[in-house]
Order: sequence, then C-alpha cells, then structure tokens
Amino acid sequence: MGNYSTQATTMFPVFGSAYMGSVRYYAALLAAGKGVIDTAQHIGKHSWKHNHCRILGANGVQTLAVPIEKCSSLDHKLTISDLKISEHGDWRRIHWGAIFSAYGKTPFFEYIEDDLKQVYDRNDKWLLDFNMALHDVICEFLDLPVSFNIEKIGHSCDTSSITDLRESVGGKCHDDIAGIDDVPYYNTWSSRHGFIPDLSILDLLMNNGRESIFTLMKMTENKNMFCFQQ
Repeated sequence: MGNYSTQATTMFPVFGSAYMGSVRYYAALLAAGKGVIDTAQHIGKHSWKHNHCRILGANGVQTLAVPIEKCSSLDHKLTISDLKISEHGDWRRIHWGAIFSAYGKTPFFEYIEDDLKQVYDRNDKWLLDFNMALHDVICEFLDLPVSFNIEKIGHSCDTSSITDLRESVGGKCHDDIAGIDDVPYYNTWSSRHGFIPDLSILDLLMNNGRESIFTLMKMTENKNMFCFQQ
C-alpha cells in the first residue's frame, strides 16, 4: 500500500509530485521501493507532470490539466507546496467525465471508481494534497509495495548523493532512463490506437487491475542499470 509521511529520512531517490503519474513514473517508484517528494522543487516553465496527465479513450490520447491559481508576485519562485488549485472552469466534473468516457467500460473501472471519485469530490485546495490522495488510492488498489516521504530538499542539495528523478521521469516528453523499458499491455482501445507509452498509470490499472504490477516489474527487469542510492 502506498503511503507518505513528513518525517525526515534518507532522502533518495527524489521524485516530483505527479497528477496520476505515468506508467513509467510508477515503474521507477516500484524499482526503488520508496521515494521522496520534494516540496521545495521549483516549478519552472517546463514542469508538466505535477498537474498534467494523459489518458486514452475512443478518440485517442487526451491530456487532463488541473488549473493552478496564478501567483500574484512575479518575482516569487513557486514550489510544488505553493501550488493552489483553481476551481475555474468546473475542471473536476470535466476530468471525471473524461475518465468515465475513457475507462467506464474497462474491466476494473467499477472496482476503483468510488475511491477515485471521492478524491475528486474532496475539493482539496492544494495540488500536493490532491496528487498524494490520488497516489494513495492507486497504490492501495494495486497493492504496490512502495512508500513516499514528503521532505523539503530543493536544488541546493548534493545531487551526487541522490537519484534525482524530479524532472527526468513521467514528464511531457518521453524520458529515457536506463533500466526502464516500455512494455505493451492489454488496453481496451489498442485495436484502434495500438500501444501508446507515457500514459497515466490510470490507463494500466483500469485495463489490467492488480496484474498491472507484473507489467511494472517487467519494465524494470534491468533495474541493476537503474542505480538508486540507498
């Protein structure tokens, strides 16, 4: 079961907070067994996964984006812990409608539907809280033997002593981390669209349920190349 705490620990590897992170993001986390979310990570122009994810439906890939309130200070460097969710545009209803449209007829939707919907109905104000609530639902459903701690690290730390995955896994562009390979899996829409990598973990679990862990394990069979520092 996924879990997280704010208690200080050996801080490595370090992940960025993700909105229903990609399959590769969760493969990396499973390979590590544990990780840290850096609350002091600066959110730059190219940061993407903290409030975006991709799902696959009848019409192809759809990107969902959680709207974030704009910072009033142009000089302020935002971190993940600063990001406050905007309720502009009824996005919660729109995202849930897109998820239902894409996965409502998949084999495992009904088994996780209520728990996911509860998170969308909670009206979390802070993105980090929202992301971690979804992460907990995902890990509990898949029974993943992983854990997250939440710590303030920032970019001033000694990067030689950590495995820094804050921007390198699960982003907008396809990452290329040694030891993680894409593994095709059953998908309701595969006959129409073929295999598409870099989708949200939601796509894998909706179509494969708890057997998803075997896909994640296959993706990291070469994890001896994936040198986490313990």
